[in-house]
Amino acid sequence: MTFSKHYGRAGRGASGIARDRLWIALAVLGALAMGTLARAQYRSQTDQKDKEVPALRAVAVVEWTGDLTKAKTSRLVPVTVYDGEQLQDGGVYLARPEPVAVYGGTEYILQKDGARIGLFDVKSAGQELGSWIGLGTWKAMPAAKPKAPDFAQKVDDDERSDRPVLHRKMGSSGDSGGSGSGAKGPPPDPDRPTLHKSSTSESAGSGNGDSGNAGNGQGQNGQGQGGQGQGPTTGSAPTPDTSKPSGKESGSSPSASDPDRPALKRGKAQQEDEGFVESLPNAIDPNRPRLMRGKSTGGVTADATPTLVGMPAGMEQAVAVSDPRNKPEHPWDYSWADPADELKMKAQLEDAARKALGLEPTTPPPAPKRNVTTKGRVRMTEAPQPAPLVDEVFRVFELAYGSGATMVLTAHTDGPPAQQKFVTLIAQPDLYGSLLVFFKSVTDEAHLDDKPRMRLVDAVDALADNRGELLFELRGKTQRQFALYRVLRGTATELFVTGSGATSIAAESN
Repeated sequence: MTFSKHYGRAGRGASGIARDRLWIALAVLGALAMGTLARAQYRSQTDQKDKEVPALRAVAVVEWTGDLTKAKTSRLVPVTVYDGEQLQDGGVYLARPEPVAVYGGTEYILQKDGARIGLFDVKSAGQELGSWIGLGTWKAMPAAKPKAPDFAQKVDDDERSDRPVLHRKMGSSGDSGGSGSGAKGPPPDPDRPTLHKSSTSESAGSGNGDSGNAGNGQGQNGQGQGGQGQGPTTGSAPTPDTSKPSGKESGSSPSASDPDRPALKRGKAQQEDEGFVESLPNAIDPNRPRLMRGKSTGGVTADATPTLVGMPAGMEQAVAVSDPRNKPEHPWDYSWADPADELKMKAQLEDAARKALGLEPTTPPPAPKRNVTTKGRVRMTEAPQPAPLVDEVFRVFELAYGSGATMVLTAHTDGPPAQQKFVTLIAQPDLYGSLLVFFKSVTDEAHLDDKPRMRLVDAVDALADNRGELLFELRGKTQRQFALYRVLRGTATELFVTGSGATSIAAESN
């Protein structure tokens, strides 16, 4: 009985141990699974958090009057903000209350045909006739620092070399240029000040010279051995002479000896003013995305150029891009293999513009006539000159690396403003060298609100994909917008257009 009971207890103990081991193994596997799931969930949340921070790229138009370097008035009109997925309206995107495209401290790069021509720092934002604009200053592109010449330093101990060296020669028992027994060259001038340490072991000069200025030439009174360049030896500190009266202590500063000598004083540390308007968004929303940052100035400054009002005569425009990523410069101008081809294409595009404006007759012009004068001389009658195109703008772009020429022509007819007609053409050469016009916009003064006039601003890479889009200003009678067009495979597609009334036109403007 005792053996059987003991055997039964042993059997139950072994099964219990097995069950405990099984539960421990399951607990370990569960903990590992939970850890893996937690790491996967954390990584997913981290990736999602990183994806929520967009790499913004803003496109705007800077307008000014006068010379760009000394602009009388200027303003920055936001156009688009690319958030990495789609184009957003720069005039309303992340407005809190001002849009992120005109937030104070944002820096824009001004471009002409893709080449960088300057910087525009936004100082503050404001509204003009209900639309947001940026106020700031223009500055030139920083000049590249000249590369320092690479001078080879001589570090060898070749005494026979005639090249100058900056170290001591080997074999010299004393200082180079000193008065030691092993010094080379002519004997030193005793009256000439030297910059080397004295070979003597005295810690201070005797006499009335200033021992604190030992090694700097003569002392204050020019007397004694202290003015002969004798100073403390290596590893020793100068010992002040307590026998001298106060006010003439050894090692006293020049300002103490000369009370009228000017001295540089360190000012009090300037603390950052937290009352500036520019610092408020940081305190309100630290996770708000930003564009390229210039030098922070805090709030509206006096050097901010006054804003434009309306559309004054002589106003200039330039495209501006703000991107925190440093992308290489991409020029958009097209280089013709033969300059004669450009003149040929321009003449054909001008003929197409006149035809679109109704300036060319439907029948070809008559051939020159031969008129015979009374004296029997033959005089040729010249053909009539074509109608002029006013404010003609002809630009040629290479909108992608290796692509062909894309030509844009804008102009209008002559005459009173109420009778003017406007035309915009986009064309490319075809495979046979002829002109292919695939986009045409014609309007007149009476229908500008229904079909605004298209004015070319420039080409710009709005999507950061190394392909240029054509940026147009759509100007009506009382309002205007901006539109981006992508040219691809012989077609021009409207890629983006700002909201209606993005920037209003003042009533006094033309």
